Amino acid sequence: MTTTISQKSKPALDGERRFLIRGVGWEGYQSLLRLVGDQCIRLTYDRGDVELISPLFKHERKKCFFGQVVRILAEELNIPLMPVGSTTLSREEVDRGLEPDEGFYLGELERIRDPDQIDLDVDPPPDLAIEIEITRSALDRVGVYGALGVPELWRFNGQTLRVLIRQEDGAYRESPTSAAFPEVAMDEVARFASMEGIRDEIEWARRFRMWVREDVLPRTQGRGDA
Repeated sequence: MTTTISQKSKPALDGERRFLIRGVGWEGYQSLLRLVGDQCIRLTYDRGDVELISPLFKHERKKCFFGQVVRILAEELNIPLMPVGSTTLSREEVDRGLEPDEGFYLGELERIRDPDQIDLDVDPPPDLAIEIEITRSALDRVGVYGALGVPELWRFNGQTLRVLIRQEDGAYRESPTSAAFPEVAMDEVARFASMEGIRDEIEWARRFRMWVREDVLPRTQGRGDA
């Protein structure tokens, strides 16, 4: 027997809804994934329980900003990149699964067996995942990322960016720097991502790219010369 709990968002965040279904189990989770299909609904599965979320417009805009951040950094720093977007990441063995807001493989991309399909039973998890937390999940999404083996997680609540690095025991430790982009000042990334009232994302991306070229690249080149 399952019990459904509706967690309503605050009026100021009208448009985002979360629904928690307990006691679904792995097979029920797989059935829900097939039922949802390509609809704009995200599922988090944690050892029997499933949460469904319909994201806010603000949530999706911040997700897009961070997608641009990682793409621009990888391009300017000449790091091979394979985005996975919000592809479902799951493993029956650990009884967990979710869709990140954004996910990326970085560096040696030959590790991924099939570039058109991810199977965490044979492929490594993405190197970096982005978690936008305009409203909070009823389930432990950070714990799900840890169980799936994602090495680095960025959590952004609209103002504050936290960088979490996975430890050997599967737990995360907060870090002032990114393992994927150690030369980058993450407080500056947070400043760009928290800019309000932005309408033209092209202009925003242009300004961010200029900052990377003026602030980040000189330090990486200096380190290489040393």
